[in-house]
Amino acid sequence: MFWSRARRREKVKARAFPEAWEKILAEFVPYYRYLPEGDRAELRGHVQVLVAEKNFEGCGGLAMTDEIKVTVAGYASILLLHREAAYYPRLSSILVYPDAFVARAKKPKSIVGRMDMMDAMDFVDEDDGAVRDGESWETGAIVLAWKPIVEASTDPASALNVALHEFAHQLDLDNGEMDGVPALESDAAHEEWVRVIGGEYDALCDEVDRGRETWLDAYGAEHPAEFFAVLTEAFFMRPHTLQRKHGDVYAVLREYYKQDPAAVLPKA
Repeated sequence: MFWSRARRREKVKARAFPEAWEKILAEFVPYYRYLPEGDRAELRGHVQVLVAEKNFEGCGGLAMTDEIKVTVAGYASILLLHREAAYYPRLSSILVYPDAFVARAKKPKSIVGRMDMMDAMDFVDEDDGAVRDGESWETGAIVLAWKPIVEASTDPASALNVALHEFAHQLDLDNGEMDGVPALESDAAHEEWVRVIGGEYDALCDEVDRGRETWLDAYGAEHPAEFFAVLTEAFFMRPHTLQRKHGDVYAVLREYYKQDPAAVLPKA
């Protein structure tokens, strides 16, 4: 089964990449513009696999288009570059709303995405009425708001990206649990992660408890899983600042993601 899946994916990657899709990536996924051609080719292959394998659904009156599929798959593919891509094996459906949405249904063991009107919680309660830009569920789905994704792609100063945030949660699931520690290559890497990332999480929580303004999104203090997702956003959206302010954190993420965004993106 594994061999046949890998063969099928190689066939999908071998297809000609539509010119219209290339334009979508260049317009809505700024990181793609700065990658060397080899990395862009790898990312295009990942996009093709994700669009072929995942179920994309428009919600709240949003008509699903190639623009939405390719943009969302493009951000998901950034997190797969230079790594053995399992293509988010627990994920089957990607639901996209036109804008922030109200979460009403009960989702067991889901990690809440960004919340606009209520305090953050670890799990979604039935009919909680919270307005969110995104959710990532352990039960096989991601929910995204399209408007914030477009806004992040057109604002060079933005440090937030809900697509990167929610797909980071899915990577976090690689070890079976959304706990802020994704599957790592060795015990030494795990120890370094706990020491550096865990230490920075504790420091952020302390700053938030003291009511101090923080550079990193304070939402990361809600849960270690949210901290990993917030760090992922900062790593790819504001890498120079993250490297300058939290160099040890940047180094750990650089090793995990096998990428160096600060060397790819121009300084603001």
